[in-house]
Amino acid sequence: MERKKSQEHLKNLILAALFAAMVYIMTAFVHIPTHQGYVHIGDGIIYLAAALLPTPYAIGSAAVGAGLSDYLSGYPHWVLPTMIIKALTAAVFTHKKETIINKRNLIGIAPAIIICVGGYFLAGALLKWVAGSDLSVAMIVSLADIPSNIIQGVGSAVLFVLLGTALDKSGVKRLVATGSFAKQKVTEAK
Repeated sequence: MERKKSQEHLKNLILAALFAAMVYIMTAFVHIPTHQGYVHIGDGIIYLAAALLPTPYAIGSAAVGAGLSDYLSGYPHWVLPTMIIKALTAAVFTHKKETIINKRNLIGIAPAIIICVGGYFLAGALLKWVAGSDLSVAMIVSLADIPSNIIQGVGSAVLFVLLGTALDKSGVKRLVATGSFAKQKVTEAK
């Protein structure tokens, strides 16, 4: 029993690391710069991780992948806010359903976008205020990034639905849940 639990933990840890790497790549290399940061579709991978992994692993992969992207892309002042915002974003999805694209996860897209838009508005205003701007000026500057954050959320939602639908058709959710990747290939070969 202990061995099975250890194997499950290791499987989830490996998948979380892979998702963190995918979040980093889709955030750091597939993005459009804006006046405060950049717009990317890495959140779509965060949504996907949260629909496949147990919540603590999904939160970890979201925070590490997105935080690493900010740090290595030249935005180290955004690392902590990003890690918090992306962890909260991952928490609104569920891995407990039989499919990736399900009612709960589709509904989860709206709060995920609200968390990102609101979180980055507050973080942007706070960072500008701490840097010496008047609070009202900091809030106005931060307001300017709301449209790009909404576009980022919608683009990520589209990516999530497209990837999730394709992965649901291939039965990936069942394979991840059971850990039977090798068994599946042997069965199909017969």
